[in-house]
Amino acid sequence: MIESNNDGERHEPPAKQTIVVIGNGMVGHHFCQKLIGMNERDRFEIVTFCEEPRVAYDRVGLTRFFDTRDPEKLMLTSEQWYHDNGITLYVGDKAIKIDRQKQIVLSSRGVEISYDRVVLATGSSPFVPPVPGMDKEGVFVYRTIEDLQDLVEYSKGRKTAAVIGGGLLGLEAARAANDLGLKTEIIEFASRLMPRQLDEAGSRHLVDKIQALGLTVHLDHATAAVLGNGRVTGLQFADKSAMAVDMVIVSAGIRPRDELARDCSLTIGQRGGVVVNDNLQSSDPNIYAIGEVAEHAGMVYGLVRPGYEMAEVAVKHLCGKAGGYHGSELSTKLKLMGVDVASFGEIDGHQSDVQSLVYEDPFDGVYRKLFFSADATQLLGGILVGGVSDFHKLVQLHQADTSLELTPQEVMLGKQASDSSSADDDPDSKVVCLCNNVTQGDIKNAISNENACAAADVKQCTSAGAGCGGCVPAVESIVQAQMAAMGTVVSKSLCEHFEYSRQELFEISKIKGIKTFDKLLSECGSGAAVGCEVCKPTAASIFASLWNEHVLDHSPLLDTNDRLLANMQRGGLFSIVPRVPGGEITPEKLIVLGQVAKKYNLYTKITGGQRIDLFGAEGHQLPDIWEELVVAGFESGHAYGKSLRTVKSCVGTTWCRYGVQDSVGFAIRIEKRYRGIRSPHKIKGGVSGCTRECAEAQSKDFGLIATENGYNLFVGGNGGATPRHADLLAIDLDEATATRYLDRFLMYYIQTAEKLTRTSIWIQGLDGGVEYLKKVVIEDSLGIAAALEKQMQYLIDSYQCEWATVVNDPEKRKCFKQFINSDDNEQGIEIITQRGQNRPADWRKNPLELPIVESIEIPDEMSWVTVGKAWDFPLDAGAVVKYGDVQLAVFQSAEGDHWYACQNMCPHKRSFVLSRGILGDQNGTAKIACPLHKKTFSLETGESMQQENYSITVFDVRVVGDDVQLNLPLEGKLEPTLATAPNCSAVCR
Repeated sequence: MIESNNDGERHEPPAKQTIVVIGNGMVGHHFCQKLIGMNERDRFEIVTFCEEPRVAYDRVGLTRFFDTRDPEKLMLTSEQWYHDNGITLYVGDKAIKIDRQKQIVLSSRGVEISYDRVVLATGSSPFVPPVPGMDKEGVFVYRTIEDLQDLVEYSKGRKTAAVIGGGLLGLEAARAANDLGLKTEIIEFASRLMPRQLDEAGSRHLVDKIQALGLTVHLDHATAAVLGNGRVTGLQFADKSAMAVDMVIVSAGIRPRDELARDCSLTIGQRGGVVVNDNLQSSDPNIYAIGEVAEHAGMVYGLVRPGYEMAEVAVKHLCGKAGGYHGSELSTKLKLMGVDVASFGEIDGHQSDVQSLVYEDPFDGVYRKLFFSADATQLLGGILVGGVSDFHKLVQLHQADTSLELTPQEVMLGKQASDSSSADDDPDSKVVCLCNNVTQGDIKNAISNENACAAADVKQCTSAGAGCGGCVPAVESIVQAQMAAMGTVVSKSLCEHFEYSRQELFEISKIKGIKTFDKLLSECGSGAAVGCEVCKPTAASIFASLWNEHVLDHSPLLDTNDRLLANMQRGGLFSIVPRVPGGEITPEKLIVLGQVAKKYNLYTKITGGQRIDLFGAEGHQLPDIWEELVVAGFESGHAYGKSLRTVKSCVGTTWCRYGVQDSVGFAIRIEKRYRGIRSPHKIKGGVSGCTRECAEAQSKDFGLIATENGYNLFVGGNGGATPRHADLLAIDLDEATATRYLDRFLMYYIQTAEKLTRTSIWIQGLDGGVEYLKKVVIEDSLGIAAALEKQMQYLIDSYQCEWATVVNDPEKRKCFKQFINSDDNEQGIEIITQRGQNRPADWRKNPLELPIVESIEIPDEMSWVTVGKAWDFPLDAGAVVKYGDVQLAVFQSAEGDHWYACQNMCPHKRSFVLSRGILGDQNGTAKIACPLHKKTFSLETGESMQQENYSITVFDVRVVGDDVQLNLPLEGKLEPTLATAPNCSAVCR
């Protein structure tokens, strides 16, 4: 190790130093962030070389690429950030030489930069074992986004893959291969998985969990050769055995990328890596090395947190600040293929002064081994497989300078049932975010002094949660505790009209038998209020989950999608999605869908849930279209509701040669069982006929994967904007048991989740997570299993196809008429043809480019115009009247004593939809919420309730006898501004 040159003493650098950062990975970017944060721009000119075609991305979360296939989802920053902070950035340009004598860095594109200091942040490269055949087509490494893109492309049409390496990255690669539908074999040279983090027993538990997912683990296997004539066909091992595979992913470790340092004769460690001192300086004091390319005190770190700590020390030294690097805590917490694994500190208990304590639960798949000093005063380290809820607590105890106040038994078991996200009374100096070294005090300061009031705000202020994300529950707990300590009430109120949460309102409605919004408002809310776009749909969902009446019986409470039993699309048109249980459909039904689409000129597309979506129907057409579909045997697909959408399936034993169970039949039975059931958010399911997982069941709210002995049940997964791998709830279930557990799981979710909360977020918020859920669902720890099953059976027995009811009910069909006072129909949107189908013309990229629609000036000459009878207009909702070429929305309060009228055109996107919005009030002011983007407007003044530069024109309303009258100018006076035709074309051109 090289001695420090100045022990951190302050030195005075030249007025403007050029810092060249070579490498723009996570650590290189972190260095730039920290140097910019020192506010020393007048002292430094920063230049950075980025060899890859994009700036820094989350390499730790690389496997998340497979969820979206979108590199943007992994980005940590943008080129704009470098520009905004005055950093010169060379993307796709590799630094190829450091001339130490001339102090110049040369790049592959011929760029020459004179430097005062160089920071090497080149990271590492995958180690590829030197065995014959590693150069064959079909061998991949697992390091960059480009590696993954190549892997995905090659996997198409392949069936099997082998992953060489059972460490952290190897298991991530195995999960990716499995998710690609490949039968995956994990090959590990050592006698255990994750040999740097786990002991033999911990590895055994992890192997059991991984093999339960359908992957195969081969330990003590040394790869001798890759077989194949130019292309991979298999592997041969040192014991002469062989394995047939279609492709190979190598993840057998990393090597520091120190070639630049070698070429310029810097001191290199025995096993590679640039040797650095405590200031992170190499043998040339003008060249620093940080991250995986650096060797400090004989150690090369392969984790991101040590790299971040090195970057911070190097920045301080460059700025003349005291400090030094003295090694990093090697703690790791990951979820590997749905299995929680963690380790920290010392995990080798063979020393005489170390004692270990083991807890093993084969029923819940939990293994914990903690290492203590011989006198039991220090927690030295630990290994956790499953049961990692108190990981952060254990790490804090490990890092504490004081002796343990708990016995080893209390450390092991006393916190086992506690909440991993609890802040308790931990000192402010304790580190909460290990990746970014953010303490509880830092988080409290962000809340108190920087107005952070949510975990996302704290992340923005402190970077807590910006690494692996494992600390987010703890951050959320600290936010709530600190805001409460500041006297700020952390309210779970639904909205201004109810001081209760959704869960509380559900229980109250259930116990008191409340079935109407008026009753709920008078019993639990502000009785004189109208409600709003938050509480009304929530109440409707609660009533549907409890009593299962036809949703249109509560029409005024519903969002437009539920009110029209169809998804509103761009411009106010609707889509139609019939149910196709399990994705199985007959040719006859396919023909009907084609005939209907052709007759009504609808755009058709296959959905991701194995259904057919018909786009472009006008609201008044929906009953006629559905009448034809119902006659053909179709039912509502509930794509418009917060309810079960689909249960996706592969063909299973019906056709697939790998299938081990009838996944199609089971998917159909499940989808028909839960169809129409309303829930806090949409629900999606999947059933795969084998562990190849073609139905993507582990990305669903519930998923079943067939085994030889039954089905493995997963819960709490989802795709979308925040993908999450589902948790394993139970294994090898027969259909009856799996269905019983699903009844309990879904009903418990429906009863206890907050509004618009997906099952994934709900499970993460449970005290104890999926382990607690297992106790409720499987062990019936709350004694409510029978009640949950009974309520679910009631919903199943009371099911009705909502569209079949509507098409056979003349009164309900009237709700779909476009105008109260006319049989005319107007589309109000410009349609273009693309790829042989009709679709709406594009909206402008920036809606503010549209002329702002102000409340128009009403002429002096006004008169009262009768627009319909009082009974024509729904209570607590809106309807449209036609006035010349202008559409006007008219609203009647729930009691019928207040009436409002306004233009029907939303000024934001100029779509004619306001009448379909939810009528509500805000601080006593009547308002309407546009159904497209939930922008709200006062029905008394027309002003935006969000203080935006939009407003609507409102009109006076009166009722004379039974006649509803509006005070309006002559027809022609409103048409230049509000008529359908000119505004339709204005938005589309």
